[in-house]
Amino acid sequence: MGRWEPDARGRLAQAALELFLERGYDATTVADIAARAGLTERTFFRQFSDKREVLFGDPAAYFATFTDAIASAPAAAKPLEALSAGLDAATAAFAGMHPYARLRQSVIDANAPLREREQIKRAHLVDELSEALRRRGVAESTARLTAELGAVAFHLAFQRWVQAEEELDLTALTREVLAELRAAAA
Repeated sequence: MGRWEPDARGRLAQAALELFLERGYDATTVADIAARAGLTERTFFRQFSDKREVLFGDPAAYFATFTDAIASAPAAAKPLEALSAGLDAATAAFAGMHPYARLRQSVIDANAPLREREQIKRAHLVDELSEALRRRGVAESTARLTAELGAVAFHLAFQRWVQAEEELDLTALTREVLAELRAAAA
């Protein structure tokens, strides 16, 4: 594969995932990833700041998927309804990504520092969701509680989704988990 071929970022991400699965995350270097993709290390660092970013991507864009939909929810929407709009938007973005997500999750599950990084990402998601709800005028404690519940619902649904052999509807799974939370609180 030549250096001039398109989608360097995608090629690097695919090469990284293959190598992480073959050799393990720690045993894979940026040089290995670049070589597998037929690119240079310099090209790798133009696309990613480090090899973890291959798995975790751009957090700002990820969070914006949730928060933009929360902001766009009808003004009369209650906090959990606005949050549900954010979850629906985010989960829809995962359509067709099940095979990749399953492999990515197996790499993360096999590496303690990556699991820790995933937890940090989840904590930041709670902060972002909470702030999006506060911008809608939701009280601090209600915004935080709603954001925590939303992050838990998304996490549980995502876990069910990646553990399934075939791609399920992640949006439907998230709605099911939210319904379970509502039923538990009733």
